Amino acid sequence: MKEIAAGSGLAMIIFMAIIGFNVTPVLLLLALAAAFYLFAQSQGGIKFMQGGESIKLDAGISFADIGGQQTAIQELKEALQFIVKAEEIVKMGIRPLKGVLLVGPPGTGKTLLARAAATLTSSVFLSASGSEFVEMYAGVGAKRVRQLFRDARKKAAGQKARSAIIFIDELEVLGACRGTHNSHMEYDQTLNQLLVEMDGIEGNHDPRILVIAATNRADMLDPALVRPGRFDRQVQVGLPDRVGRRQILDIHTRNKPIANPDVLDEIAQATFGFSGAHLESLANEAAILALREDATAIENRHFSEAINKVILGEKLERKPSDEEINRVAVHESGHAIVSEMLNTGSVSALTIVPRGQALGFMRKSPKDDQYLYTREELEQQIMVALGGAIAEEIKFGNRSTGAAGDFDQAWQTARQIVEAGLSGLGIVKGGHIPEKLMFEECQQIISAIEEQTRDLLNSYMDVLYSLTEAILEEESIDRERFQELVSGALI
Repeated sequence: MKEIAAGSGLAMIIFMAIIGFNVTPVLLLLALAAAFYLFAQSQGGIKFMQGGESIKLDAGISFADIGGQQTAIQELKEALQFIVKAEEIVKMGIRPLKGVLLVGPPGTGKTLLARAAATLTSSVFLSASGSEFVEMYAGVGAKRVRQLFRDARKKAAGQKARSAIIFIDELEVLGACRGTHNSHMEYDQTLNQLLVEMDGIEGNHDPRILVIAATNRADMLDPALVRPGRFDRQVQVGLPDRVGRRQILDIHTRNKPIANPDVLDEIAQATFGFSGAHLESLANEAAILALREDATAIENRHFSEAINKVILGEKLERKPSDEEINRVAVHESGHAIVSEMLNTGSVSALTIVPRGQALGFMRKSPKDDQYLYTREELEQQIMVALGGAIAEEIKFGNRSTGAAGDFDQAWQTARQIVEAGLSGLGIVKGGHIPEKLMFEECQQIISAIEEQTRDLLNSYMDVLYSLTEAILEEESIDRERFQELVSGALI
């Protein structure tokens, strides 16, 4: 319609000019109208359909489509009762919630939870990012906040819905503590408007409005935003545990042919620290790898390769020199032998195929998710990190820059020992330790562990060399092959 109207108007102006009519005033009026429109847009003018992404009532997902977040789902369902059971809430004299804050790292399903909430409550769903409300012009962000809430009410009425859910992602951009932005006051004005709009939400009138926001930096938010009466409920959306990861893998592989479904248990165990987004990417990459081979089903090796790809990235075309490849093989073998000596069955895979920034990689296979560590366990982590560099030193008489990341990991773990009160300094507060004292204590911890690691590798030098030869020949070694190579050698 817009194109037809524009074409018709242009044709009319041309026709008027041909018959001798003075079109100059018309052109001036059109130019002024265009300038006014552009000015309004630059000042944050928002069309009705641009107040946020609107999701139709039948286009959402349910909580059954979300895995690994049972606690968060239960808390969110409880918070939604004032919409689901509106009459009962009124009878009990309960004040309806105005806002729910989802707190957790990226990729854990916060947006999916908000959409599932809209499906459960048959609500209109509008979404926006915190960065969309911030502009350099004064008043623009506040105007967009007002527009978003107006759109929510208008769209709920248009779709005959009794409620609407407004989802704001990256809330820390919009809701950071006032006074922390030194450049201008636009941020504070935008936050003030959001506070006003949330205060104006009436939970006992249709349409009911619920604001659901997501952030991974709750510590940055203004206290006025998270006080009771605004964001009344904070729901922690953390990384899934092993059972949760298994549920997520079930969800993302239910439309994929898998040769051996039991492999999902092994993947769930080996992917500690993976978010739901990581696991979805892993399942998708495994399917892509199977497709490349024209396989009819996804095999175990496809999943193993997908884990490496998600962690490190795609294989690189660059070809290191023979000397570098040999050094990388020794390095990764050192990691693997130390890990296996300290914890039998902990090595999942070895490779010297370059990926991302890594020339090689040793992937561990934890027996179970672990959240608490003793000093001995932390020292073992340092030993595994140092194993690669010390193996190079035993074989070549020197070390290389390839161990820089390992040293950083070892140093951070040593700091963790000190700050947790597990070092010779006793119970301390990390931020109050003089930097020189922290340096000396960490250096002492690492030096002692370095000697232990060297002694261990010297005891298994033959295994180190034989494993190096095997990985140079095969490039990648899985857990079964590794166990075969070291069986009977490591006690």
